[in-house]
Amino acid sequence: MQALVSIEQLWVQYGNITVLEDINLEVHEGDFLGIIGPNGGGKSTLLKAILGLVEPSHGRVLVAGLPPDKARRLIGYVPQHNLFDREFPINVRDVVLMGLIGIKGGMHRHGKEARILAQQALEKVGMLPYENRQIGKLSGGQQQRVFIARALISRPRLLLLDEPTSGIDSAAQADFYELLENLKKEMGIIMVSHDIGAVSVYVNTIACLNRRLYYHGPGEITPEILEATYQCPVQFIAHGTVPHRVLKEH
Repeated sequence: MQALVSIEQLWVQYGNITVLEDINLEVHEGDFLGIIGPNGGGKSTLLKAILGLVEPSHGRVLVAGLPPDKARRLIGYVPQHNLFDREFPINVRDVVLMGLIGIKGGMHRHGKEARILAQQALEKVGMLPYENRQIGKLSGGQQQRVFIARALISRPRLLLLDEPTSGIDSAAQADFYELLENLKKEMGIIMVSHDIGAVSVYVNTIACLNRRLYYHGPGEITPEILEATYQCPVQFIAHGTVPHRVLKEH
């Protein structure tokens, strides 16, 4: 079966600095991959390589058998920071419609069809009742659902999420991961996160990345793998039914 994402011997360098080194990775339809690792370890750069926003120094990336610049319509992307003026008068539906910009037909050529697509995307994330609400008046968790709807409006086969739960309270995070659990039935998902405990519970596979891959496989990872990835000691602390991994100060 052809991989949805196929990365072979990928190197990315910025000048003389190597950010990614010899990355080999596959993601298939229905996979939910969580990528963890320290700041500056290349996690966001890997997503950008899949999007075609950075050029590999060596190796290749394919999405559904296509180079990234030919496959962008197949990819939904939610970046790490969604900075905007909370007082700006734009409603939820119009934010979602922005996901059609750059796609053939755009958000205006077929106005009625575009609005239907926006409503379908909002319904999928449970935000259709808020379509006329000003985006800045929503909670952090609600806003993130809207940004996911914006990524879903093009009906992608792959969803990329960069630190999607930052700024969301713990109660909303559980609902958010439940949403992703439903979405993975329709597409592959790659999520970058610092929340090691949550990642190990919700994803199918984990990639430990710090310039190179230290691990790629099922969600159970050992302290030794984490110590190699983060290059510092790791403590395991039991808390309820979910183990939390705490990195010692270094």
